[in-house]
Amino acid sequence: MKVLLANPRGFCAGVNMAIECLDEAIRRVGPGIYVYHEIVHNKYVVDRFTAQGVTFVDTLEEVPTGSILLFSAHGVSPEIRQIARERSLQTVDATCPLVTKVHLEAIRYANKGYNIILIGHEGHDEVIGTMGEAPESITLVETPDEVSGLPFGDEDKLAYLTQTTLSVAEAGEVIDALKARYPHIESPKKEDICYATTNRQEAVQMLVERADVLIVLGSQNSSNSRRLMEIGAGQGVPSYLVDGAAELQAEWFADAGTVVVTAGASAPEVVVQECLDYLKTNFNAELQEETLREENVHFNLPKELQDLKVPAAD
Repeated sequence: MKVLLANPRGFCAGVNMAIECLDEAIRRVGPGIYVYHEIVHNKYVVDRFTAQGVTFVDTLEEVPTGSILLFSAHGVSPEIRQIARERSLQTVDATCPLVTKVHLEAIRYANKGYNIILIGHEGHDEVIGTMGEAPESITLVETPDEVSGLPFGDEDKLAYLTQTTLSVAEAGEVIDALKARYPHIESPKKEDICYATTNRQEAVQMLVERADVLIVLGSQNSSNSRRLMEIGAGQGVPSYLVDGAAELQAEWFADAGTVVVTAGASAPEVVVQECLDYLKTNFNAELQEETLREENVHFNLPKELQDLKVPAAD
């Protein structure tokens, strides 16, 4: 068996920043830190931090007054920030700067009186945060079919934004439908889908043509990881999204001559290596790394980390 290992894969700059941010917060003040939602959508990462005393919450009412709270890489709405202030929480914003860019675009368009079409998946943490910036101005669209049901006319000022972790092809179909119906619709100067999402999708697209099986390392609630799996499935290649080697099943590889392995932007390299070890041990796999392009993006840690203080005991 030959294993083609996609590169780039795994952690992007935004995920690296968020994880380094939480690591540094723990180093400075110890356990007892809270995170609003998962720091990134990956079970391995969340379990590691939970073992270190981090508590992940879905409502701020779960966070004791005065505690330390990190906002996850996916971003939060102004409402959440206000609740945090009212509860006197020490907040650290680990939002990916590329998500922040979309938030700022939403605010700018809303302030200019635009109706904003947000292309994304309902219920995703990033979408909830973005829509919270201007809920009265934003309409969520997931598919091209939904464009025909939009209530806007030629006289309305329209702009579109996208969730950063969408499939490039998936978003493109909705954008094409929007432009066909609303030729005057405006868009950001630079596209919202992040560089890492695009790079990982292009790498899989390039390699899957040679694959009998595609393995994507990532969690089920990771949007960008699911998009990678869907690229393979869309090409008729058996494609599996798994958290780690423990979920691999031998029958998947029974007749596989070539397996492509990649990882979503929130999946750590350790789970990739465990998967490769499984394939080497059980199928005598030969590894061949395939590099599409190099990534050298880095985001600085938020300055709020420097001001953290251990919360006073009750």
